[in-house]
Amino acid sequence: MAMKLPASAHTDRPWRIHEIAPDFRLEDVWALPATGGPDDFPKLVEQMTSGEAKLPGIAGMLMELRWKLGELFGLDKQDAGLDARVRTLSDRLPDDLREHSGPAPGSLPFRSLYLTGDEWAAEMANRTVHGVMHIGWVPDGSGGHRAQMAVLVKPNGLFGRAYMAAILPFRHVLVYPSLMRTIGREWRAGQAKPA
Repeated sequence: MAMKLPASAHTDRPWRIHEIAPDFRLEDVWALPATGGPDDFPKLVEQMTSGEAKLPGIAGMLMELRWKLGELFGLDKQDAGLDARVRTLSDRLPDDLREHSGPAPGSLPFRSLYLTGDEWAAEMANRTVHGVMHIGWVPDGSGGHRAQMAVLVKPNGLFGRAYMAAILPFRHVLVYPSLMRTIGREWRAGQAKPA
């Protein structure tokens, strides 16, 4: 089951993304269904960047519809993306993070920014928004760790703010729960494989 977390689950942690994207709004924070030991974070990042980014069921159909509408209305054209409409956040990275950009996000429409031992950030931009997906590996208080995802956004003007407001119920009711189930299923399958 998808679990939305309070903003403080992200803002109260000393994540490096705070210094890189202070002008971005925190849109959502979600607990991801992935738990493990302190050294399991690279496995989660590998899982999230490999394979197809296809959601099942109605959430998958909504995402397909979104990409088709984006194509029809030119929302995702190259001239609306990173280094075109907006500058990449990699220009803001301190030297120690520039050396660790992390893996390419597979079929996701994101570009990796940086990877540390407990956080990974990737960005995307189109005509509606400049967004960051931040994945963190958080101690759970009992010796283990759990994953969480934060979504940070900078909407593109009034159109971008209206777009984000319009898709909010779909994200919370359909897309994120489906995404969480998919991540959880893949995480459990990966954990069940012999080392």
